[in-house]
Amino acid sequence: MDKAAVTEKKISSKFIYFFGSFGGILFGYDIGVMTGALPFLQIDWGLQNQAGIVGWITSSVMLGAIFGGAIAGQLSDKLGRRKMILISAIIFALGSLLSGISPNNQGEYYLIAVRVFLGLAVGAASALVPAYMSEMAPAKARGSLSGLNQTMIVSGMLLSYIIDFLLKDLPENWAWRLMLGLAAVPAIILFFGVYKLPESPRFLVKSGREDDARKVLSYIRQNDNEINTELDQIKKTANEEKNVSKATSWATVFSGKYRYLAIAGIGVAAFQQFQGANAIFYYIPLIVEKATGKAASSALMWPIIQGAILVIGSLVYIAIAEKFNRRTLLIMGGTVMGLSFLLPTVINMLIPNASPMMIVIFLSIYVAAYSFTWAPLTWVLVGEVFPLAIRGRASGAASSANWIGSFAVGLLFPIMTAHMPQDAVFAIFGVICLLGVWFILKAVPETKGRSLEEIEEQGTRNK
Repeated sequence: MDKAAVTEKKISSKFIYFFGSFGGILFGYDIGVMTGALPFLQIDWGLQNQAGIVGWITSSVMLGAIFGGAIAGQLSDKLGRRKMILISAIIFALGSLLSGISPNNQGEYYLIAVRVFLGLAVGAASALVPAYMSEMAPAKARGSLSGLNQTMIVSGMLLSYIIDFLLKDLPENWAWRLMLGLAAVPAIILFFGVYKLPESPRFLVKSGREDDARKVLSYIRQNDNEINTELDQIKKTANEEKNVSKATSWATVFSGKYRYLAIAGIGVAAFQQFQGANAIFYYIPLIVEKATGKAASSALMWPIIQGAILVIGSLVYIAIAEKFNRRTLLIMGGTVMGLSFLLPTVINMLIPNASPMMIVIFLSIYVAAYSFTWAPLTWVLVGEVFPLAIRGRASGAASSANWIGSFAVGLLFPIMTAHMPQDAVFAIFGVICLLGVWFILKAVPETKGRSLEEIEEQGTRNK
C-alpha cells in the first residue's frame, strides 16, 4: 500500500461527512451575510432611496449561482467532486476578500460584479455538496445526511447573522466590509478540510479507477461484503447512465412519458423560491425598520432569531423525515406559510391600529413552517422524483429554476416595498404559497418509500 493510501486510511467517516457537508456553511453564510451588512452599506454609500441598486447588490450572488451550479455539475463529471469543491472554496475566499475591499467610487457596480463571481461558488456548492454526500453515504443514511446538509446551510446563515450582530457597533464603512470579508475564514477551513478528503467512489468508477474506488469504500463501509455489493451497484448504475445519456435530449425531459414527473420536480423547486422566503432572510432588518420606524442597523437581533428557528427546524426535519409523507409536510407547510403572509393584511383591514410588529411575528411563524417542510423537502423530492433517463438534465433545470426564483425575489422585493405597502407585498407571496399547495395536490406524486420504478410508472399513468 502506498503512502497516500496509508494517509487516507486514517480518515474517519465522521471527518468525511463533516467536511463533505461543510460547503453548506459557506453557502448559508453568503446567503445570510448581506442581511446585516446591507443597512450599513446603505448608510455608507447613501443608497437608502435606491431600491434598484440595493436589489441588484443583494441578488447578484443568486445571478452567479444560476450559472455556477450548471458549470460545476458539468466540470465535476470531468474533474471530480472533490477537486471542484476545492476550486469553489478558492472562489469563495477570493470573492469574499474582494467584496470587503470594494472601492467607494462606483463601488456598487464593482460589488455587484464581485458578488456575481462569488455566486459561481455558491451555485457550485448547492450542486456539489449534495452530490458528494449522496455518493459517499451508505443508502440507509442518505435521508439523515441530506438533512445534515440542510442543517449546515442554515447554521451558516445563523453564523453570518451572529457575526453581523457582533460587528454592528463598528463605523459603517468598516462594519459591512468586515461582515462580507470574514466569509473567507470558513472558505479557508473548507479548503484544507476537503484537501484531505478522498474522491467519491462513483466518480472513480466512472473514470476507470475501480481499485481506487474500492480503497475509498474501505474507509467508509464496514466489511468486504458491503464494499463488494456497493461497488457492483455503482458499476451497474454507471453503465446504465452511460447508455441512457446517449439517447437523452432536452426533448426527452418534456416528452409524454416523463413530462408529468419533470413538471412536478421543476415546479416544486421553482415554488420554493417564488414563495418569498428569501425576502425575509435578505431583508428582515429593513422589514423591521419599515414596520417600526427604528433604524435597520439596530434590528440585527431579528436575523439571529430567524436563523435559530431555521436551525431548530432543520433538526426537527431530521427527526420526522421518515415518519410523514412528503406531500403531507409540503401541503401543511405551504398552507401555514400562505396564511402567515395573508393574515397581516386581513388584520390591518379589520384593526387599522394593530401593532406594526405583528407582521414580524407572522414572518417568524412562516420561517418556522418553512424550516422543516419546503426548505429541506424540496431537494429530497427532486432527488427522488426524476427517472434515470432524465435525471441529469431535469435536476439541472430544477436547480436553475430555484436560483432564478431566488434572484427574482432578491431583486424585486425592495423595489416592490418602495411602491407598495409592505403587508400587500407579503400578501402576494401568500397567494403564491397557496398556489404551491394546489400544485402539490394536483401535480406532485408521493415519493416516500417508493422505488424509482413505481414513481415512473405513476408518471406514465398521468401523462
